[in-house]
Amino acid sequence: MYKIPEEVKNKYEFVTLAAKRAEQLQMGAVARCDSESDKVTVIAQKEVATGRIRAYDPDAETTDQEMEEEE
Repeated sequence: MYKIPEEVKNKYEFVTLAAKRAEQLQMGAVARCDSESDKVTVIAQKEVATGRIRAYDPDAETTDQEMEEEE
């Protein structure tokens, strides 16, 4: 089990984000972190826990692309 990041409001949001990301990975999306496991659910949880996947916030000032450029 991964620690829930501070920007995720509660465990239900964490589970929802991970589930939606797992669906995307199942459909062929590229993983945004090292995938040590073959299970898409584990990969999705790791992505959410490390902050690589976040809930869409239309009021946010930065986009995912801008965040990737900063790294």
